[in-house]
Amino acid sequence: MFTLVHTDPQFYLIAKHPGVSFHADGDEAGLMSALRAGLHDEALWPVHRLDRITSGLIVIARSQRAAANLGAAFAGREVEKYYLALSDQKPAKKQGLIKGDMEKGRGGAWKLCKTLANPAVTQFFSHSLAPGKRLFLLRPRTGKTHQLRVAMKSLGAPILGDVLYGGSAADRGYLHAYALAFTLDGEAFRFACPPLWGEQFADSALQDYLVANPPWTLPWPVL
Repeated sequence: MFTLVHTDPQFYLIAKHPGVSFHADGDEAGLMSALRAGLHDEALWPVHRLDRITSGLIVIARSQRAAANLGAAFAGREVEKYYLALSDQKPAKKQGLIKGDMEKGRGGAWKLCKTLANPAVTQFFSHSLAPGKRLFLLRPRTGKTHQLRVAMKSLGAPILGDVLYGGSAADRGYLHAYALAFTLDGEAFRFACPPLWGEQFADSALQDYLVANPPWTLPWPVL
């Protein structure tokens, strides 16, 4: 269900596997139960979450104080978050900003609107890996439900494997929480975890691109 990436006195950093729910789903144990059992630590506080289809980095606080400080940082948009996604469709534009209010649609899906009362905001770059295969580096500046999945659909390039939003069938939903950067008690932390699961993520061109383009060094579009 998870891979331990880093241990700190105040938090654990784990990589969630794809297809894992945060909480129990029917007879299937949730991520938090697996963490408490696997880390032999009952004193764990989640400070943010990932969708079931999404793999990658999650910070888990080890005390109420750390949870309050980390939660405030996430809520205050002080944490830099970077995601990777793959699509087999050509986007309407190759880089830029996706911005708009979100409202509930049908069947558990959300949709992007043209209004800007309380918009979801996502910056992105994309890079062609091969004909019919494009890598997206996404930086959400807000934290709306299904924000990145909706943003990708709005570009005309739904995430590979994300059937809820029109993505082509695949062995998984190709969305991965790739990197985090934050400050806690005056100490700066920066982590990156390339995707480890999925046939389409095992691509040498993708790995080469990530090595050559650390996310925090890219000229992100102006908000």
